[in-house]
Amino acid sequence: MKKNVIGCLLMLMLFNARADHITGGEMNYTFTGMSGGQYTYQVTAKLFMDCYSNRRLPNPAYFGIFNKGTGAHIQDLSIPMAHQDRLLLTNPSQCITNPPNVCYDIGFYDFTVTLPPSAEGYIIVIQVVYRVQGIANLSPGYGNIGATYTGEIPGNGQQASGPQNNSARFTGDDMVVICANNSFSYSFAAEDKDKDQLRYSFTDAYIGGSGGGGVNFPPTAPPYQSVPYGSGYGAGSPMGSNVKINPKTGLITGIAPSDGIYVVTVQVEEIRNGTVIATQRKDLQIRITACTIASASMPPEYMLCKNSNTIALSNMSTSPLITSTNWELFDNKGVSVYNSNSAITSFTFPDTGTYTVKLVINRDQQCSDSATSMAYVYPGFKPDFTVSGICFTKPTQFVDATVTSYGTINSWAWDFGDVTANDVSALPSPTYTYTSMGTKNVQLIATTTKGCRDTVVKNISIVDKPPITLAFRDTLICVPDAVQLKAIGNGIFSWTPNTAMVNGNTATPTVAPKTTIIYAVHLDDNGCINHDSVKVRVVDHVTLQAMNDTTICQGDTIQLHLQSDALKYSWTPVNQVLDLTDPNPRVVTWSTTSYQVIGRIGSCAAVDRVIVTSVPYPVAFAGPDTTICFATTAQLNGSTEANTFAWLPASTLSNLNILDPVATPTVTTAYVLSVYDNKGCPKPGYDTTVVKVLPDINASAGRDTAVVIGQALQLQATGGVKYKWVPYFYLSDPTIANPVATYNISSSGILYKVLVYNTAGCVDSAFIKVKVFQTMPTVFVPNAFTPNRDGKNDLLRPIAVGMARIDYFQIYNRWGQLVFRTSTNEYGWDGTIAGKLQPSGTYVWVVKAVDYTGAPYMQRGTLVLIR
Repeated sequence: MKKNVIGCLLMLMLFNARADHITGGEMNYTFTGMSGGQYTYQVTAKLFMDCYSNRRLPNPAYFGIFNKGTGAHIQDLSIPMAHQDRLLLTNPSQCITNPPNVCYDIGFYDFTVTLPPSAEGYIIVIQVVYRVQGIANLSPGYGNIGATYTGEIPGNGQQASGPQNNSARFTGDDMVVICANNSFSYSFAAEDKDKDQLRYSFTDAYIGGSGGGGVNFPPTAPPYQSVPYGSGYGAGSPMGSNVKINPKTGLITGIAPSDGIYVVTVQVEEIRNGTVIATQRKDLQIRITACTIASASMPPEYMLCKNSNTIALSNMSTSPLITSTNWELFDNKGVSVYNSNSAITSFTFPDTGTYTVKLVINRDQQCSDSATSMAYVYPGFKPDFTVSGICFTKPTQFVDATVTSYGTINSWAWDFGDVTANDVSALPSPTYTYTSMGTKNVQLIATTTKGCRDTVVKNISIVDKPPITLAFRDTLICVPDAVQLKAIGNGIFSWTPNTAMVNGNTATPTVAPKTTIIYAVHLDDNGCINHDSVKVRVVDHVTLQAMNDTTICQGDTIQLHLQSDALKYSWTPVNQVLDLTDPNPRVVTWSTTSYQVIGRIGSCAAVDRVIVTSVPYPVAFAGPDTTICFATTAQLNGSTEANTFAWLPASTLSNLNILDPVATPTVTTAYVLSVYDNKGCPKPGYDTTVVKVLPDINASAGRDTAVVIGQALQLQATGGVKYKWVPYFYLSDPTIANPVATYNISSSGILYKVLVYNTAGCVDSAFIKVKVFQTMPTVFVPNAFTPNRDGKNDLLRPIAVGMARIDYFQIYNRWGQLVFRTSTNEYGWDGTIAGKLQPSGTYVWVVKAVDYTGAPYMQRGTLVLIR
């Protein structure tokens, strides 16, 4: 069951702390009797203001009375405020999250007026400055806008009993809130003491006073101008297309737009004996907040009328209080065709038709709610219209061009986007006369007999004269040719003078003057006039003079030039001209060529030629590319038949005045030989030779080492692709990078040299010294050293012989403090700790290692530091 969460609405009035604070108003009256042939009325007016605005309602307030038909001023009244009420929301529903603080003041003004009989009736008016700023459904940048609130007293011209009228009085609760993007309903219902028939509709909100200082002042006479509605909004849709008003009950329902302030004006027409005798208005700035309501919220209808029969379903309420969701779709016989418990789902209808969509949330729980909507599935509906006549103060014709595949079009709602309140129509193809110029936002809402409804919006420009578009404003013909003039526009065309003209009353006359003449075109669009002109220049021959003959380098592109008044050109030969119709084309010439051009003005023609002589580029040969080793030289070998030449870059060449200089590049370098001759081509010929410099060889034979007799030593050279070791004895293979050396006698040092070659055969060398000890694997540690930085015996180094690795070598002082540690062979201690010199004395060392057989090795000893 649908729940009414305090109407789920709350009207909030937003204010600026200056003069922009008035948020709504309304007026009603009671007929109290006649005296001396005059009618007396008790009038009550209400003005709304936010409690937090720090502003005051006008006291007194100025009212004006005017003749409703002529706008003639009757009288002004200064009325003190009768009383002021404050409305405060104190108990919001538990199903609303993030409820706003709501408080606003209402000022009441009561007064009596006595008026003589009038055929037209009267309008009572109050104008205030200003409305609140930042209203979301008005055009951006509108600034401060005042407000006008009215009440109408009927005359006796239409109904003799008209003046004896009690106005309709709005009875809806003013304490209402609307949560953004949630469904809502809010009543603008009224009651009428006379039991007149009441009809409700949205209408324009009026601009009002513009006085300074926020002070109320006597109002101006009608008519009153509408506020400037923004795109997507209007007098008939102040909260967008998803919000409607019931014309019989005044109930507003739909899906609220995003949060913001929206000005909404509702009029109720009092109908007596089939005639509208008076219209009363209520104008409110409704604030939509970012609160959420646990509700079943969806559009009042789903229009699947364009090109899809798939419906997408989601609850527009995002309240965290929603714990369950159920969707169900029914056909027009009440048979269920789809059911889902997903919060978001979709369904493709198997056939056209009208379906019912039902949404239930929190079934049998707190904040349960349900809603139903209609889905119209009739693809192929497209609203459209055409426009003719766009002149200010002249009728503009609108023609419906809507198409539909199902049913017929049965309803049209036009909004012509003008500043008046009467810029609407329900005719299929209406006319409208605009009261101002500029761009108009025209809207058509079309409806079909199947229930489909859609909106099309177009911008049209209303101007003071019909636009004329000319195909050209200046042209040239040659006697005796004719030319067709062409103008584009809506209306009746005529041309003057009619000299040598055919069809002068059309948009496209043909003229054949013998001398230059200016033809004026006149466009009449329903009495709206515009003028323009076309100049037709006349000659009796074509002027054509080509450029002088020229010489270019073979294969180059050159641009040819003409002096001519021709309108069309044709060049040959076609395979060398890049654009055959260009008066100044670019051409590519490989051999001497005669280029011919024909220039035409209609049937007249002229011919001329340009001879372009082609001269070959001078030939240069810089020699073949070469590759050299790092830090070596290359001999260049250039050749040419030209009479001058130049090499670049010059910095690494031995001589720039010869064709075969010596190059000494440090990196790979491209040497360019440029040659010049005097045979007619002023440009140089080029050729390039590249000298590739191989990188320097980083030859390595490894670190010097020591082994014991019988220990296999794996040598490892790097830096090249080919290797040669000398001497070769004790080596498994002297021609590989990693031979194995095995020794059977001791040696104080064998010095090996390895030659390292790269891919080009460049060579470098490196050395390694191998000591061979006739002993068991051991680590030699000196018993003393003198770290005095004289370059002699400054480091205490462990020397491992026959060891696969050193796990650690450690030195301790007399107090057992570790002063040095390493696992690298022959890496020594300099007698310091963190850069601080250690004292002379005895130190203890410990070494742990693994020999080449895999056996562990452990040794201790002492050493003396001498300073």
